[in-house]
Amino acid sequence: MNNFLYILDLVGTFVFAVSGTIVASKRQMDPFGAAVIAFITAVGGGTVRDVLIGSVPVGWMLNLHYLYAIASAFLLTFFFKKYILKLHRTMFLFDTIGIGLFTILGLQKTMGAGLSPLIGVMMGTVSAVFGGVLRDVFSNQVPLIFRNEIYATACIMGGLVFLLFEFLGVDEVISTSAAMLFVIVLRVLAVRFKWYLPALS
Repeated sequence: MNNFLYILDLVGTFVFAVSGTIVASKRQMDPFGAAVIAFITAVGGGTVRDVLIGSVPVGWMLNLHYLYAIASAFLLTFFFKKYILKLHRTMFLFDTIGIGLFTILGLQKTMGAGLSPLIGVMMGTVSAVFGGVLRDVFSNQVPLIFRNEIYATACIMGGLVFLLFEFLGVDEVISTSAAMLFVIVLRVLAVRFKWYLPALS
């Protein structure tokens, strides 16, 4: 199970770095700026989570494989961006996969630190969305969580699904995979059918 989660964590880091590089490319940043955006998108949420729960040094500082994943994603996207950008809604796809992976991984790490399930859901959501918040702020865009899209809400609901499966005694691999998939599918359906949260007026 630990190996499974570790691989998923690296995959999430990779896809978020791709997402960040794509955004930077669309904003016509230079390679250094794009690398910075890729980095903060990939590890920003996890860094904030680890600091808040007292897990320091933060995860990516203890394992260079995370930096290798970010560098690989950046270089792949930088050199093949013409092909990647031609894919339908590429940034949306990578961003959606990333929030699904990081929501549940962040929740599990928080609960593993002895904190409550409620705090776990909150920190899972922070893990998933805060890298995107930093990406959008640094690229001069309004972060998605401040719009009325179903984004952070999907992370919260996915975290609750995971807790429900855990309560029912479902195998951890199945509950982890199913909860991640729930976040991804809910986000995709929300965009496809234009589901929005009501705006305050």
